[in-house]
Amino acid sequence: MNDIYISGTGIWTPPYKVSNDELVESFNKYVDLYNLEHANEIKDGSIEPLVHSSSEFIVKASGIKNRYVIEKEALLDPNRMKPQINARNDDELSFSAEVSVIAAKEALNNAGLNPSDIDAVIVSAANLQRAYPAIAIEVQNELGIEGFAYDMMVGCSASTFGINNAYCDIKSGKSSKVLVISPEITSGHNNFKNRDGHFIFGDICTAVVVEKNSQSKNKFKILNTKLKTSFSNNIRNNYGYMNAIEDKEYSESELLFVQNGRKVFKEVMPFVSSLILEQLNENSLSPEDIEQYWLHQANINMNAFVIKKLLGDNFPPERAPIILDEYANTSSAGSIIAFHKHNHLTNGQRGIICSFGAGYSICSILLEKA
Repeated sequence: MNDIYISGTGIWTPPYKVSNDELVESFNKYVDLYNLEHANEIKDGSIEPLVHSSSEFIVKASGIKNRYVIEKEALLDPNRMKPQINARNDDELSFSAEVSVIAAKEALNNAGLNPSDIDAVIVSAANLQRAYPAIAIEVQNELGIEGFAYDMMVGCSASTFGINNAYCDIKSGKSSKVLVISPEITSGHNNFKNRDGHFIFGDICTAVVVEKNSQSKNKFKILNTKLKTSFSNNIRNNYGYMNAIEDKEYSESELLFVQNGRKVFKEVMPFVSSLILEQLNENSLSPEDIEQYWLHQANINMNAFVIKKLLGDNFPPERAPIILDEYANTSSAGSIIAFHKHNHLTNGQRGIICSFGAGYSICSILLEKA
């Protein structure tokens, strides 16, 4: 059987960076405006006043210090509190396709390939800009790629599930070189008016080339993939096409990201560490045999929990690189950013890319530097 590799990665980073201090200043102004507007209801006890946020609270809760976003001015306007972009005509390249093409070109260049070498495109993300036509087919058209393309969604595990699908498509003979792209424009579904979540997300787009018999100078053989899902409402987004015909008037916040963070931590973290241990055992490996773990980048406390379960308390930071302090939670793209920026393996060393989140969904990809 032909070996299958990750042979190149690329990222598109938005031009606007927002620090915790900037975000907090905007949020606290919004809180003051809200409390002033609802002073009478707050006074008679019919509603609770909103509470200020702080940079110290954000860092302690998550480890996040900055994030990149597609638009900054409207996002930080206390009278708006969400980004603003111009609508595009149907005959214009969509925003998601535009950033996907940029990330894809970098990944192709790093793999030493041209678009004409690719025979499949998978766009896999937590949210997609539209239902159809598929963003992946739009990207395929823009790059001039033959073959097939499709979109998929698996929440925070979308990118790794997409890599698994690419691996399976190649293994089955349906394709030989696949682009997996994750345009995670998370600021479009985040509630920036909610203290517990206003700081969580950042925007990004990642791209990964998966191919057989790669000639890339920086390639990683896929040894094994392991996936698991378990239904939970603790991370949810109710936005969908059937909202328009449901007998309900939704508030804006009801159609944005919501989570029960404490339950997620309690339920998902043991789930993740046990799956990785099962995968390692199935491949006759121990946690110490893995040189680097590129984990989902949602919360620094989550990552610390998983790594301590695997390696104990005293592990070198480079064994489990952190990028969420700079990029925040970029949904399914986080583990790929960590891999893209911090893969330091030498030939024969092994690493694991693992994502986890909404669904619940977990995918772990066991790699070996070739």
